[in-house]
Amino acid sequence: MKWIFSIQILFYCIGVTAQDIPSFKMLRYDEDYAFLNQDSIPTWYRKMKYSRISNGGNTFISCGGDVRFQYFYLKNENWGDDPVDNDGFILTRWLAHADLHSGQHFRTFVQLQSSLANSRIDPSTQDENPLELNQAFVDVSANISPVSTLTFRLGRQEYLFGSQRLLSVNDGPNHRRSFDAVTAIIQFRHYKIDLFYSHPVALKAGIFNDGYNRDSKLWGAYIVRNNLPVLRNIDLYYLGLWKRNSTFDEGEGRELRHSIGTRIWKNTGNWHYDIEALYQFGKFSDEKISAWTGSVKTFYHLDHIKLKPDLGLKTELISGNKYYEDKKLQTFNPLFPRDNYFGLAAIIGPVNLLDVHPSLSLKLSTRLGFDLDYDIFWRYSQNDGLYSANVTLYYSGRNIDEKHIGNQLATALNYGLNNFINFTSEFAWFKAGEFLERAGTGKDILYTCETVQLTF
Repeated sequence: MKWIFSIQILFYCIGVTAQDIPSFKMLRYDEDYAFLNQDSIPTWYRKMKYSRISNGGNTFISCGGDVRFQYFYLKNENWGDDPVDNDGFILTRWLAHADLHSGQHFRTFVQLQSSLANSRIDPSTQDENPLELNQAFVDVSANISPVSTLTFRLGRQEYLFGSQRLLSVNDGPNHRRSFDAVTAIIQFRHYKIDLFYSHPVALKAGIFNDGYNRDSKLWGAYIVRNNLPVLRNIDLYYLGLWKRNSTFDEGEGRELRHSIGTRIWKNTGNWHYDIEALYQFGKFSDEKISAWTGSVKTFYHLDHIKLKPDLGLKTELISGNKYYEDKKLQTFNPLFPRDNYFGLAAIIGPVNLLDVHPSLSLKLSTRLGFDLDYDIFWRYSQNDGLYSANVTLYYSGRNIDEKHIGNQLATALNYGLNNFINFTSEFAWFKAGEFLERAGTGKDILYTCETVQLTF
């Protein structure tokens, strides 16, 4: 533990000397440290964030990274149908990046990732992937008018759009998600438009061997309009997905799916809301796809009350298959979502669900926060199964009428020592419902996770 204490002292010193450094972003390539060009007394940390290469400072390199240690203990993982692990396991993730800017119109970003699993029984490549090239892309930008820019991005890159229901870096698991892609980004006034064509990176066990994925393609357009008079903010998007082989409770086959949706949201003031709806169509094997989802998330911030509580409520309807073997598929596909969309614990995926989810967040001190959420899950259709966060089928719904999946209670304590060090302690209890008792062993899940994260 001495090395953890030493790192804490180091980053505490960084925090004291770099308090005016902006907060880190989920997409690290969105950070911009060019303002440090005016710094007359640079520290060693500021030199790491902004190291001038040209005399004028227009060419510079910025470096950073992230280290995360997590201890997990799960009792009755996958409701008692997975091998018993009485000791728990440790996941470690290392991220390091370098961001080279050459003038205003050219930029190169490279990020390495190492994901390690200690004592994990049969770890997946998402748990353990020793050393990989997570991102490596070039940007070429141009000013097409005094108020608009166009950027072409080519190479391996991360995506994060909207509420992360469909496209996310998936920061929760040990290995973050990336795509081999070409992207065009247009920004003008209150608009941002992303046009892209991509292949999700295929994870493989080993070192520097995550490859080009010929079995899956994703393309689309995502438009964001901010500062509207009444709606405040609105997203409009189209996403296309092709997979050589997909598996649903209905069966297996080639999938071509189109998603058209919209999102209305507000994240300022006391009242926040996020309302999203989308429809999917296409072909699955020789069947027609017709799927949909709707989500309403809202919370109210009571900043005039002690502990400054946030009261939240979220509910969703997510379509499932109506009938087996009827040449139609109504199962919703969430594409590439964040795994912990349903609360703090990432146990169930957003497929074939009716979900009601109240939550409470408290500010116990300036650095300590407490989160509590309670989730109730039902299958939307009895002729479809239950899926994991990565859209793998847990249990078939065939010959099972019960719809109640279960109830989940989750809590988390978050302590930020400074801008760089964060500690999180999570606990979740999943009470298995009638469907799980019929489909499998149906035991209740107990989940704990202790996290230490260093970001710089």
